[in-house]
Amino acid sequence: MLLLGDYSAALAPALLVLGLALVILPLCRRDDPAVRVTLCVIASLLAWRYMAWRFAETVPDLDWTFDALVGWGFAVLEATTLLSSTVAFLILTRTRNRAQEADDHAGWWRPAPAPVVDVLIATYNEEEPILERTIAGALALRHTGTRVWVLDDGRRDWLRALCARLGANYLTRADNSHAKAGNINAAFATLRALDRPPEFVAVLDADFVPHKDFLDRALALFHDPKVGLVQTPQHFFNQDPIQQNLGLGRTYPDEQRFFFDHVQPARDAWGLAFCCGTSSVMRWAALEAIGGFPVGSVTEDYLITLRLQEEGYATVYLNEPLTEGLAPEGLGEYITQRGRWCLGLMQIVRGPLGPFARNRLRLRDRIGLVDSFLYWATTYPFRLACLITPLAYWYFGITVVNAPVAGVIEYFLPYFVAVLVAVNWISGGLIVPVLNDVSQLLGAKEISKAVAIGIAQPKGHKFKVTAKGGDRTRVVVQWPLLRPLLIVFVLTLGGLFFSPATDIVFDRDAGDGKWVILGWTIYNLFVLAAAMAVCIELPRASTAPRILPERVVLHTMFGDGNAWLMRLTTEDAWLRGGPFLSSGDTCEVVIEGVGRVSAKVTRVEPSGSAIALMPDEAQRTALLVRLHTREGATGTTEVDVGGLLTDLALRASRGWMGR
Repeated sequence: MLLLGDYSAALAPALLVLGLALVILPLCRRDDPAVRVTLCVIASLLAWRYMAWRFAETVPDLDWTFDALVGWGFAVLEATTLLSSTVAFLILTRTRNRAQEADDHAGWWRPAPAPVVDVLIATYNEEEPILERTIAGALALRHTGTRVWVLDDGRRDWLRALCARLGANYLTRADNSHAKAGNINAAFATLRALDRPPEFVAVLDADFVPHKDFLDRALALFHDPKVGLVQTPQHFFNQDPIQQNLGLGRTYPDEQRFFFDHVQPARDAWGLAFCCGTSSVMRWAALEAIGGFPVGSVTEDYLITLRLQEEGYATVYLNEPLTEGLAPEGLGEYITQRGRWCLGLMQIVRGPLGPFARNRLRLRDRIGLVDSFLYWATTYPFRLACLITPLAYWYFGITVVNAPVAGVIEYFLPYFVAVLVAVNWISGGLIVPVLNDVSQLLGAKEISKAVAIGIAQPKGHKFKVTAKGGDRTRVVVQWPLLRPLLIVFVLTLGGLFFSPATDIVFDRDAGDGKWVILGWTIYNLFVLAAAMAVCIELPRASTAPRILPERVVLHTMFGDGNAWLMRLTTEDAWLRGGPFLSSGDTCEVVIEGVGRVSAKVTRVEPSGSAIALMPDEAQRTALLVRLHTREGATGTTEVDVGGLLTDLALRASRGWMGR
């Protein structure tokens, strides 16, 4: 009670922010611009109030001592992250939903014939099951006048044969210059020479399957002749490494949901949405105006948006789940992908379309580029600094942050609460402390390296392909990633006992601030422990899309009957009820949209029967279309707090190897 009395006045601002949020925000709409502005302004003001206090009262006197150099260096880095968040909050004050616009302008070209759309699937080394799924989905698009082209930089005969069997066009080239952008540009030469070139071009990564309505919905936004590109979000039918290795697939969304579901709609409201490579549709005339895909960056997608803007064409965003693909399955691929994104942005910043270069970009485009640059250049180095800074105190007595507990409660806590309230109200609760830090920490080293390399040497970097597929059936310990985390974890834990164990007493003492450093250290231990658990890659089961239970007709040698289809893949199914079955029996199951498929019973249990499907080629293609082109979102899109805590506890109880 005495402690509460001592700190009650300092706690008042944070309690006021939290109390007002709990009372007022449930009555508000998330797309209300006045509420969004209010939240973002309050969070930004409290952030800079905190930062002013940091510089005024918590950093050492400015001189050439280690305390001053490290303390001021950390404070300046922290200030740059607040600058980044302030620009981000400015963008988040708006949002735009174009669903009604797409409804209102569906089929705007009528009574003229439907425009010709060429769907380009760029591929290099993906496996056959991945490409078969994507090609089948593209060929099943509902829009008439669709042509599907597979652009093979791997020059594989089996892929040529697969395209011939399914009915897709196959293209290759003599070399792999300029990677994906060069592959697409080479295809443009072929399209340009056709009797009827396309009016629009859709681009899909090799692992992204379009839903049947992908083109219908995206094309609706081209009613405006100034629209050069329509970007749609990326959704995934598998779990990313954080979801998979922490066992959170049912309760925690993939790491990109905040960006695709909330940042891109906010940027769209400002006219700042940008191409994300796959799942986009482009106007052919606009592509011709800019000379095809630009090749000045390993992330040609953002660059194409800037070139289109220079020519007067807008990029808009339709926030509807219209494609689904593979998230990086391995942690190494996950980090490589993000490192490539960062490097590409640094190349753009240093290039002729950078925010400070002489070009035809608008002021808002330059601000958008600065926002992206600050995100990559400050967030990840700051995450590394947050791990290392407490060690400087425990092992060397360097007081980086000399902050009393009351000051932290009075200045940091209101800012922290306001930011969490703002981003979680805007996103519907997607930002979870510790887990959000884990996603940043895992890529922090690679991304910080990419920032430095991209700024110092922007040219001459090769495109690193994100590997997909492969054997995911066993536990794999990513020691190159885990080892440095383990070392920092041991050092962090040991720092708590270093002084008592060694009798080393430093002549500089943080005073009351040591309790702040203690709390900071304990938080870091939780983040490091979770990050290390993610580095233990657990076996992945085959990805089976969820289906709603449906009645099917089952033909057996003993007679016919109805059963419930509970699970379905291209290889097997799970049935409940129906005629009596025994292991080894042959049967036929009638699946809607597929037909009468031969099958063999592989397992019988009281709860149902497993059957191995034996579809012919046409039925296999129909199964792929049935499973992967249905409309609507797939995967987890919201946080289930109760389930999240349960899943984390379950993962912890199974140990590092997940057994």
